[in-house]
Amino acid sequence: MTEGNRTLSSVAIRDPKVPASAPFGPGTKRTLRIKDEHLAHVLEGQEFLLFDGAMGTQLQERGMKAGELPELLCLEDPDNVTAIHAAYVEAGAEAVTTNTFGANALKLAGKATVRHIFEAAVSCVRAAGARYVAADIGPTGALLEPMGTMKFEEAYGLFAEEAIAAEGAGADLFVIETMADLAEAKAALLAVKEHTQLPAFVTMTFGEDGRTFLGTTPEVAAVTLSSLGADAVGINCSLGPEDVEPLVLRMLPYLSCPCMVQANAGLPEVHDGVTTYGIDAEEFVSAMKPMVEAGVSIVGGCCGTAPDYIARERALIDGIGTPRPHALSPDFTVASSQELLSLAPGHIAVIGERINPTGKKRMKEALRSGDFDYILTLAIEQERAGAQVLDVNVGLPEIDETKLLKRAVTDISGVTSLPLQVDSATASAVEAAVRSYPGKPLINSTNGRKDMMEEMIPLAHHYGCALVCLTLDEAGIPATAEGRLAVARKIYDRARKEGMPAQDLVFDCLAMAASTDQKAPGEILKSIRLVKEAMPGVRTVLGVSNISFGLPFRPLINATFLAAAFAAGLDLAIINPGQQRMHDVVSAWRVLSGEDEAARAYVEENAGRTEAKGPAAAAGTPAAPSTSSAAATPEEAALQGVLDGRKAAVKAATEKLLEGHDAMYAINQVLIPALDEVGVRFEKGTFFLPQLMASAEAAKAGFDAIKASQPKDAVPTKGKIALCTVRGDIHDIGKNIVKMLLENYGYEVLDVGRDVDPQAFCDVVVEHHVKLAGLSALMTTTVPAMGETIELLRKQAPWCKVVVGGAVLNPEYAKMVGADYYAKDAAETAKIAAEVLGQ
Repeated sequence: MTEGNRTLSSVAIRDPKVPASAPFGPGTKRTLRIKDEHLAHVLEGQEFLLFDGAMGTQLQERGMKAGELPELLCLEDPDNVTAIHAAYVEAGAEAVTTNTFGANALKLAGKATVRHIFEAAVSCVRAAGARYVAADIGPTGALLEPMGTMKFEEAYGLFAEEAIAAEGAGADLFVIETMADLAEAKAALLAVKEHTQLPAFVTMTFGEDGRTFLGTTPEVAAVTLSSLGADAVGINCSLGPEDVEPLVLRMLPYLSCPCMVQANAGLPEVHDGVTTYGIDAEEFVSAMKPMVEAGVSIVGGCCGTAPDYIARERALIDGIGTPRPHALSPDFTVASSQELLSLAPGHIAVIGERINPTGKKRMKEALRSGDFDYILTLAIEQERAGAQVLDVNVGLPEIDETKLLKRAVTDISGVTSLPLQVDSATASAVEAAVRSYPGKPLINSTNGRKDMMEEMIPLAHHYGCALVCLTLDEAGIPATAEGRLAVARKIYDRARKEGMPAQDLVFDCLAMAASTDQKAPGEILKSIRLVKEAMPGVRTVLGVSNISFGLPFRPLINATFLAAAFAAGLDLAIINPGQQRMHDVVSAWRVLSGEDEAARAYVEENAGRTEAKGPAAAAGTPAAPSTSSAAATPEEAALQGVLDGRKAAVKAATEKLLEGHDAMYAINQVLIPALDEVGVRFEKGTFFLPQLMASAEAAKAGFDAIKASQPKDAVPTKGKIALCTVRGDIHDIGKNIVKMLLENYGYEVLDVGRDVDPQAFCDVVVEHHVKLAGLSALMTTTVPAMGETIELLRKQAPWCKVVVGGAVLNPEYAKMVGADYYAKDAAETAKIAAEVLGQ
């Protein structure tokens, strides 16, 4: 077999900034070009595939200088690059990765074209005799919005240029690797899917805490990327195989595709200026074996590995013979970038309904006036009340729904880690919101009308979303349960033909008002039962409150109907989670169904409760603290606003605070302690980088209000700090995050930039008599430049303390290069700044 016949649907690209040449538009099929029968079997998980090992450390051993762009060597020293590839081929590697990790236009910065680099890189692999050329795509080196400045479509454009160049040069497949930002991984995968017909493997990189630096877990990455259509998903870099193993075991149940692992040879160390790794080939393969036995079928190596590691992996997989299948979880899944909702059969979940203008005057006013702080408040309150998914609907006829829905989804994702349900009947609005969403959202909705099915089902499948399916069609809403089942079957058949799995389909049997038809509730409950029986694996959802329309004391009707619906098999309830009656039904049903094991959650919440005394004010119940600042002191409102990441609330609270206090009180007694609390939560793992950044932005709104109230330069800074990414390294994501947080703490940050010459950095430190300098490096090849910079600082600015950070660093590494401090993240840097500068 010379070519596979797997197909994937594709959806139109409507954003004018996306290259118009993307060939896979609406209604078209993307036929995957598979080189041979072995690769086809690999993609089905039936045969092993062995990749190569490290390139960067091999180039260093062969004399690559610190700060050199490795990709340029494909043009300048192709024989050396080919020799490294050939050594891996001789060791048994089948798929050899091109030396193009940083070959995007941003990183190349005009030193070569993307096309020329990929042509040369593919030629090097071909000359080495590799069976498969794996075109390597690494991260852009920039942080995407909303935390950074790079737009999603800008990253997509960079990746699309690489994808087109690689396929044109003759690559056989893609490996999108070392991704820490799920949105960036998504942009790269979409670029490959929409511009090429080659398989795409995607690997994420995780820290010792089991998350990427943006807070993504292995489960979230697995669900999002495999749903999006990756042909293999896995883990590479950062960790050695023993540390990777537990993360892989968490990932496997959620992968609908093969799993790939390329671990590091342990953590890096520096000896006599040379970077080494602590795990030898025998230890490495011994640690890889349990993962292969658990179901990993694509293996290789990352930093520090060499041909002898790959040779031993060859022997390992040859000895096992065929991959061990891994069971796919039957759960319904949706995910944000940080949190997975994995709903087992028979379990229930709550979708918060309040971010919807229908019948809500205050919500309509907020949308018309652009009062997003009110919308964020609704999101936060619903999460605290127990919602597990948030519905987001901004549909008003007089607003730009496409623009506003995308903004709402982005802003809400900054203040809550809950997955979102994108609610609109307009396909362009849905696509704008889900395309860049860093996770797997739920789309609400399609229905049985032919035009809606042809528009929404391919869109949901292309972007890897779950889909709400309304049981109505051109004839309207059927009056009987059998009629609704017939519509559901029609939608189900169309979605399954498209390739959507059954557990991604959520059928809404449409709650109708009992006040106008008292037979309606019985038909709705019967519909739920019929749908679940006829189409195993699907889920059901209801907007419950519709049932009580036109009746007095609606909460009683709603709660009673909700209990009946759960008994009929309802899986997801769209309700107001802050209503106590609804919350009680959910809580009680989880006990009666066995979902709440030993009734632990129910007992914790209701111990000591009586009719006269409400439930305990435990976190996650409707009695949890409100985000409203109406009855709070300005200090309390500012604190809560910072913790919630609500800029408008912090600005208003700070302005109120200044009516009775001076600026330094507001800074030192309110805003700085609030940021300190954010840091504590970040360190405990209850906040992640998006929440940290949102809180920092909210605090900045308070600082800006203080500055605006004072004469120019009346608010002193807490000291100067110089930052840079060291020579040869253009990755400035970490530096920019640190800069933002330090500025919000009141420090004056001198950002010297990226790829900074050691002497140039020292000049800035000396000129401004800086007492704390921060150096960042992502690549092991640039760590020597970090050591050189520190050595110069010791000679020219002996008063200056140095803190270092970056993905390749650890406390031991920091000590080896001569730093005073190691900071594992931005929050740690802020602590060090306070220590050094005496604040």
